[in-house]
Amino acid sequence: MINVLIVDDEPLALDILETYIEQIPNLNLIKRCENALEARDALKEHSIDLMFLDIQMPQITGIDFVKTLANPPLVVFTTAYPNFAIEGFELNALDYLLKPVSFERFNKAVNKAMEKLDINQSKKQSQDSEEAAHDYIFVKADKKFVKVKYSEIIYVEGLKDYVIIRTLTGRVITLQTMKSLEDKLPHNMFMRIHRSYIVNIDKINAVVGNMVEVTERNEVKQLPVGKNYRDDLTGIINDNKL
Repeated sequence: MINVLIVDDEPLALDILETYIEQIPNLNLIKRCENALEARDALKEHSIDLMFLDIQMPQITGIDFVKTLANPPLVVFTTAYPNFAIEGFELNALDYLLKPVSFERFNKAVNKAMEKLDINQSKKQSQDSEEAAHDYIFVKADKKFVKVKYSEIIYVEGLKDYVIIRTLTGRVITLQTMKSLEDKLPHNMFMRIHRSYIVNIDKINAVVGNMVEVTERNEVKQLPVGKNYRDDLTGIINDNKL
């Protein structure tokens, strides 16, 4: 499933893109944003694979917005002005769609994204295999780098610009975003279940409704499951249930 973000200050343009996304089974619309500030928050809160981004927007243009991102997702620019195409591609944009966007042209851009993400996924799997040789991660906390074993992590909790790593022996607080830590953790061991929570799959004791139960210091702790993450969690359950 490809997580998609659409950003445009025109409601009609958002409606059209949302309609197109609904017609392609492998696309999962995470959020629609009307400006770059909303999009920035969405990128912090969610794991986004593909962003359809309008260029001409108030406050900050789509092009200037991408320049501010350290690790942007795949970007497809949308605009009514063809003269921005060269600058867009200089930012390694995946594609450039001229409004009004036809479904055929939209689908072509999606196919490019799927091909690109397949390649990236293969690379990621290779990296995960390499990471599997190590069973730990170093995080900066209290002015030092602390070694944390994956097997000791119960879950990770986001708190603004900090994350709290809850372990079998205590907690480690580090200054970074949930997205940055999520990218560093092995995807075969950890999964995002909420904008504020990442859980060690092996530490899940039960799933009750929209809550995940884990054990922290001999006490049952319930973690919420966000609606955008339920399908992934359900997939894990279905793949491993008797």
